[in-house]
Amino acid sequence: MTTALYRRYRPESFGEMIGQSQVTDPLMTALRGDRVGHAYLFSGPRGCGKTTSARILARCLNCAEGPTDVPCGTCDSCVELSRDGGGSLDVVEIDAASHNGVDDARDLRERATFAPSRDRYKIFILD
Repeated sequence: MTTALYRRYRPESFGEMIGQSQVTDPLMTALRGDRVGHAYLFSGPRGCGKTTSARILARCLNCAEGPTDVPCGTCDSCVELSRDGGGSLDVVEIDAASHNGVDDARDLRERATFAPSRDRYKIFILD
């Protein structure tokens, strides 16, 4: 099976993100100080690392070693959210461009009321 380049070489930690220190430094500081906000909004042109930053933040928050600025890469949550992983039940990625109706918003609101099944946080990434 062929994998797209952006998926094959997607960074898996903030340290692997090149040229994004204006994004990674504040996130790492928030994780180190245990002062993570309840929501983050990443904006910018296509391909600048918004989804990658959100996925790395999800790995850091749900890592078994506690919210950490460097995910361990070996716990179940980190493996599921790695570039080769199958995804996590507690980290939901939604294509907001194709799921933009009222029913989709109601479904998202309903899903957000449930507690995480295994991980520490239930995380929604609206792409």
